[in-house]
Amino acid sequence: MATLAACREDADLPGTPPTATPPEAGERESAGTPRVVFIGTSLTAGYGLDDPDLAFPAVLGRRMTAAGQRYRVVNAGVSGDTSAGGGARLANLLEQHGSRLAVLFVELGANDGLRGQSPEALHDNLSRIVRETRHHRPHVGIVLAGMRAPTNLGTAYTEAFRAVFPRIAEENEVLLIPFLLEGVAAVPSLNQPDGIHPNAEGHQAVASHVWSLLGGYLAARCKTDGAC
Repeated sequence: MATLAACREDADLPGTPPTATPPEAGERESAGTPRVVFIGTSLTAGYGLDDPDLAFPAVLGRRMTAAGQRYRVVNAGVSGDTSAGGGARLANLLEQHGSRLAVLFVELGANDGLRGQSPEALHDNLSRIVRETRHHRPHVGIVLAGMRAPTNLGTAYTEAFRAVFPRIAEENEVLLIPFLLEGVAAVPSLNQPDGIHPNAEGHQAVASHVWSLLGGYLAARCKTDGAC
């Protein structure tokens, strides 16, 4: 099975500062509009794309609208971020969005894998994100996107890394996207020249894959969240 950056050994996912819904768009919405916040890496931020609206979170936002779900998507992707870095940003995100936060989509771990960091540390960091979110915002739904490590780090490491995500999903009963880049990783036509970051067509494919699992989850939640 394809893995993220199989040809890269020690590079982080680079990119630009995180993108977010423009203030003017937020101003047109009700202050109480429920939000789906995507916390992640350059894969979420949309590194290398001409327009952040081409990144998979924005594509998913349009799918939500088409499905009659009144969620506001917030892109909190930060290029080069790790699970520890995401955890350090969590408190600010929880405070910023408050009761309007309906779903937290966690896409973290890719840079941990590229750096060969401990799978147990990854598990602890992601588990802490889940626990702290539920402690401060018990109503929030949590979605975890799985990632895979480069194969050049060895079978023992890649298997331990991959197992972190379903383990957390089972321990905490969160929705799991088993592999965010399913059908996209290592497909040249769906990636930028660096072989790591999806191009615009790749982001469309990521969104389609995620929506196949996320769409029904949101449909089941939307009345509770006030999004439909």
